[in-house]
Amino acid sequence: MDRPQSLGELRRSGWVSRPVKQEVRRNAMARMAAGEPVVTGLVGYDDTVLPALENALLAGHDMILLGERGQAKTRIIRALVDLLDEWTPVVAGTEINDDPYGPISRPARDLVAARGDDTPVEWVHRSTRFGEKLATPDTSIADLIGEVDPIRVAEGRYLADELTIHYGLVPRTNRGIFAINELPDLAERIQVGLLNVLEERDVQIRGYKVRLPLDVMLVASANPEDYTNRGRIITPLKDRFGAQIRTHYPPDVVTEMAVVALESRVGDAEGVRVFVPGFMSELVAAITQAARRSSHVNQRSGVSVRLSIANQETLAANALRRALRTGEKEAVPRISDLPALAASTAGKVEIEALEEGREADIVERLVRTAVLETFRSRCRPESLRDLVAAFDEGLEVETGEDVPSTAYAALADLPGVKAVLSDLGVGEAPAEVASAVELVLEGLHLSKRLNKDAYGARATYRGRG
Repeated sequence: MDRPQSLGELRRSGWVSRPVKQEVRRNAMARMAAGEPVVTGLVGYDDTVLPALENALLAGHDMILLGERGQAKTRIIRALVDLLDEWTPVVAGTEINDDPYGPISRPARDLVAARGDDTPVEWVHRSTRFGEKLATPDTSIADLIGEVDPIRVAEGRYLADELTIHYGLVPRTNRGIFAINELPDLAERIQVGLLNVLEERDVQIRGYKVRLPLDVMLVASANPEDYTNRGRIITPLKDRFGAQIRTHYPPDVVTEMAVVALESRVGDAEGVRVFVPGFMSELVAAITQAARRSSHVNQRSGVSVRLSIANQETLAANALRRALRTGEKEAVPRISDLPALAASTAGKVEIEALEEGREADIVERLVRTAVLETFRSRCRPESLRDLVAAFDEGLEVETGEDVPSTAYAALADLPGVKAVLSDLGVGEAPAEVASAVELVLEGLHLSKRLNKDAYGARATYRGRG
């Protein structure tokens, strides 16, 4: 209530009106000068995407974020809202956030002309100055730009009256940021309607002689055209965007793990502690990285980071399910939980196999590759010689999803196991020991140092002698 409530009070307060791109630029500069990122919550983009984004903001460009699914394009777009001023004055009652110093809609112009400095002013939060539309083939010009409102005509106004116009999403985001997701899905004839918005900065509605000089920052996202095949961005529209910023997937396992740690919803349940060891998170990330390298996976479709997030959550859920059934107080994912990933992987990887029914085999191969990579990166071979020797002398170990953690407790005293627990960064709690031991056993099997007999949900590891 301490903010100016009328046009006269606003003038006396010294408030200065700035175009939205200058507003965003000024706030972005303040963040950069303070050593803060212009967009928070991003991992792995510091040396690639963020510099290009900062340049576009400083240059005052409209932009397209181009990349495969699951590359944080929408997150980046929505985070730009934080670069707007928190509160902005508009002519009270306006539909399109009219600037009190320069209203553009007919009702706002009439109100300022009639009341002058007594024109009421209201303050809108930056969250209301953001508009977003998912482009679909049925999106119309009326949705984006506007249309005649038949109800207003029925009330007695003439069709030629500007007051009969019902504004679309773009004018209603005047003095703000408007985002279009999946721009190529927008019909080409509708894309033409955005040409004036990007170049002349105005809109035209039907046959009216009305010009609305909008102040809008337009941001769009798109998948590469060679994958979607559902449409394209017309050349004149693409030419009007000042920047095209290419996003990408995490380049390595460490970055993938950081994204998963930021995004996954893995938390304790009532009475049960859920703990995902670092080596299991690394394994989950390695599965996704292996999928991105595989010739059996459609790389044009992409392998989203959502695969890693969903897989980590599924592993934790399967471990929690076991803990609830066995009455244990700690849930820790193990190698024997990996078959549960079939459900979370199926819809996120497009397998390209010459033969029908080989999808499951290809996914299983990706999992084995990830297990072996994680085992080799985490475990020292020399620390496992005595353990392999014990198996050669007749030791056998049975594992399985339904085997309680207490059944693994005695394995902590086997030769070399405590050193492995230290290497893997886990303690001696039964559930953590079970998780570490299963990784070691499966790693030794994939390294051809142990034999494995699998039957149903259980497996027995024994020496190769």
